[in-house]
Amino acid sequence: MPLQLFVNLPVDDLDASREFFARLGYAHNPQFTDQNATCIVFSDTIYAMLLVKPFFATFTDKPIADTRTQAAAILALALDSRAQVDETIDKALTAGAREPRPAQDLGFMYQRSFEDLDGHLWEVFHMDPSAVPSG
Repeated sequence: MPLQLFVNLPVDDLDASREFFARLGYAHNPQFTDQNATCIVFSDTIYAMLLVKPFFATFTDKPIADTRTQAAAILALALDSRAQVDETIDKALTAGAREPRPAQDLGFMYQRSFEDLDGHLWEVFHMDPSAVPSG
């Protein structure tokens, strides 16, 4: 079985967050969805568990970061093309995201970013490994 990744993120409004990711084209798994959490499916091996903050708090003794004002993590999604990067960012912006900085084109890698409804930072990129400079 391939390694799977489940990223757990605290959210204020579970329904709004689920709808946000649906507008980006990602489904949720109803098997792992209730009033406290929903499972967003990015691929067969990558998932985000969106947890309402009181439920998220049951998994840690640390305070929950205010990701609208503090960076807690940068979540990066590799896509198959530059066009898919732009399409995903455009969908995110239409769904209420904020683009915190301009696109970066490094030649071998093109990336853009968005902050979701709760301020979590997502980097969306396309990389062409054959174009990576040597050395």
